[in-house]
Amino acid sequence: MIDPSLSPEIMQEKAVEAAEFMRLFSTPSRLMLLCHIARKERSVGEIQDDLDFKQPALSQQLAELRQAGVVQTRRESRQVYYSIADDRVAVVMTMLMQMFCGAAPAVETDIPPAKPLSAPANRKSGAVFPGEMAYWARLEKAV
Repeated sequence: MIDPSLSPEIMQEKAVEAAEFMRLFSTPSRLMLLCHIARKERSVGEIQDDLDFKQPALSQQLAELRQAGVVQTRRESRQVYYSIADDRVAVVMTMLMQMFCGAAPAVETDIPPAKPLSAPANRKSGAVFPGEMAYWARLEKAV
């Protein structure tokens, strides 16, 4: 439950910052990129090979994430490696992987991993949005 003592003024003040932060997770391709980097530090070549991203699109997404301060780079010789720079992103990615993929928590908790959510029945298996690398299942009330 959300702290009832939070005033509407404070929430309004933080709403713009929160919306901008959540925008970073708003496209399936960028979300997939963050999921991949959150699991472990990756080189640009590894990301491109593993996710089958086209180089221009990958560079654009990584630049936006770098500019937002959520990923950081490390250079080793001619290779550039990316990792998560913002602890809030790591927390969100862990939560999303638990909620949607059924991944075990990274830290010990009393809460069992959630059962992965499935795609809506009317969606064909493996279907993706045009130009995107993944799609999100619709949230449905558990029975």
